[in-house]
Amino acid sequence: MSRLRRRCERRLENIPIPNPFDLDTFCAVMAAHRGRPLTLQPMPGLSAGAPCGLWISVPDADYVFYDPGTSRLHAEHIVLHELSHMLSGHTTGLNADLQAGPAADGGVIGRLVPDLDPTTIETILGRTSYTTAQEREAEILASLIRARSGRRPAAGRLSHAGLPGDTLGRVADVLKFPS
Repeated sequence: MSRLRRRCERRLENIPIPNPFDLDTFCAVMAAHRGRPLTLQPMPGLSAGAPCGLWISVPDADYVFYDPGTSRLHAEHIVLHELSHMLSGHTTGLNADLQAGPAADGGVIGRLVPDLDPTTIETILGRTSYTTAQEREAEILASLIRARSGRRPAAGRLSHAGLPGDTLGRVADVLKFPS
């Protein structure tokens, strides 16, 4: 596991991470890093039993879909997980459920992005489990991104509302997350 963590840390060496963390700012960093637009899109129906996040890459853009029905902090982590696939250069992971039925015939991809020509899709990654090496790497990298950004989201962003005091900050201190 330490080798995987070191590899993830190396991937972040030249990626500026906003502090305090701001997801929109980090997405702009990723778009600039990849030299192409990045669109975040809430997509109801991405949840338990289906991928809670999805990355679709076409030749000139990236699209990240996430479950809007989860907590703001979880939605942020879902997006960071998908961005971590990008940072890691993952290009496989199209699961059979997503392959079934071409977009033109009302398949899953056609419902997600009806204006997208299915022949232009280069990568589709959807997380349904953590059992593959790519999924573990994306999960660790997403956690490292957030840990390196400081303890608190920027004002108006994902928060830990409802927790007494600064519970998450204290947990981060105990776990020795870098600030």
